[in-house]
Amino acid sequence: MPGARSDAASIENVDMKLEVVILPVADVDRAKEFYLRLGWRLDQTPPGIVQLTPHGSGCSVQFGPDLTPAAPGSASNYLVVSDLEAARDALVGAGVDVGEIMHVTPQGPASGLDPDRRSYFSRATFSDPDGNTWLVQEITTRLPGRVEAAETSFASKSDLASALRRAEAAHGEHEKRTGKTDPDWPGWYAQYMISEQAGTELPT
Repeated sequence: MPGARSDAASIENVDMKLEVVILPVADVDRAKEFYLRLGWRLDQTPPGIVQLTPHGSGCSVQFGPDLTPAAPGSASNYLVVSDLEAARDALVGAGVDVGEIMHVTPQGPASGLDPDRRSYFSRATFSDPDGNTWLVQEITTRLPGRVEAAETSFASKSDLASALRRAEAAHGEHEKRTGKTDPDWPGWYAQYMISEQAGTELPT
């Protein structure tokens, strides 16, 4: 058919990366001060719009007059961290009122980290001065299909360091099981880190 697009242009092949989440706030200056206190980067934007980006994030937040008709404080969003205890300590150190760490059980929320430190199970929450809620969730291994296996990447130095520590601990168990030193530990680390991020079967 004349003018028809190729399969390569079909919708499933179009990259659409989430760029910005708009937060409804009543006081722009107060919100800006709060998020800067979290260490979020202040980006260059048109006049009247404030944009900040969390460390290691590909998505930013924006707020400003007339950006959204939503009521201030009505937003609820997720932040993902690789070490929830460390992240909570850092937030508290920055003067943020963070709820206690909880984990999900079949009976409902329970206090503390998930005993097996499973991804997606442990979380804590905090709110900005307007009441917009952030749920901070610990994720180290993604669910299958959540990340393209061929697109493994680490958004920050701290994420990469955490992944290397987990690979190191797992490799230590691997050497205990085999009873011998593994000379190809870099390859084993790489496979572990790729599999962990993509949610595929981990090497043993």
